[in-house]
Amino acid sequence: MRGSVRNRRPDGRVKKSMGNGVRTTREQARIAGLLYMFMCVTGLPGLLFIPHALIVQGDAAATANHLRASSTLFRWGIASELFHQVVFVYLALALYDLFRPVHKTAATQMVILVAMSVPIMFLNTVNELAALILVGAPPFLATFSRPQLDSLALLFLNLHGEGIGVVDVFWSLWLVPFGLLVYRSGFLPRALGVLLLAGATGAMIGAVTSVLPMLSNAIVDKVGQILALGELPIIVWLVFPGAREPSTGGGNSHA
Repeated sequence: MRGSVRNRRPDGRVKKSMGNGVRTTREQARIAGLLYMFMCVTGLPGLLFIPHALIVQGDAAATANHLRASSTLFRWGIASELFHQVVFVYLALALYDLFRPVHKTAATQMVILVAMSVPIMFLNTVNELAALILVGAPPFLATFSRPQLDSLALLFLNLHGEGIGVVDVFWSLWLVPFGLLVYRSGFLPRALGVLLLAGATGAMIGAVTSVLPMLSNAIVDKVGQILALGELPIIVWLVFPGAREPSTGGGNSHA
């Protein structure tokens, strides 16, 4: 595919030429919003729904029984996590394309932070695969008893949960340049940028309390959960109603 060429229409609106096609700022924002929604939909099964249905915290035997009975479902959850990360990369690239004229350095930082989180998540799924192997009790693990294998499986699942806490650091940090870009863009409401920065704060609270649980309490956790919701409005806004077309003189790129 040929590189995009940036043009400005006579009325001041920015457009992008991709071969014979033209994408306006509103269209670029809508593509990014649809990818954002798709990422959330594909990630929820593996990150939330399936683990909550199959993992019984503190009960290795019950968890192992669930995994043995629903191993295919659990594997679909792992596939969901991996696919979620692939979509995340494409989302970051779409957002870079959208915000590069606003501030190229900040847009690059956003992509780098996303890129740093992806290999951590891919490697983290190995813990889930290890749990599946253990509950399957293959012959080469015959020296271990069933309760021992079940306990080890739960250990690996707990390690996966700790890995999510680690990657939360990058899932919070990428929202900082994203929020600043939205705030400075001129084609999206500044309030959405402020909410993204609040979301970054909430996600970072979750990451810190995951690594340092002694800092966690009911108030801190609740504040973090509420602030983390600040990421949600931008997802809807990018699609409905989308970005305003920049006026004449807007959309200058900064290094």
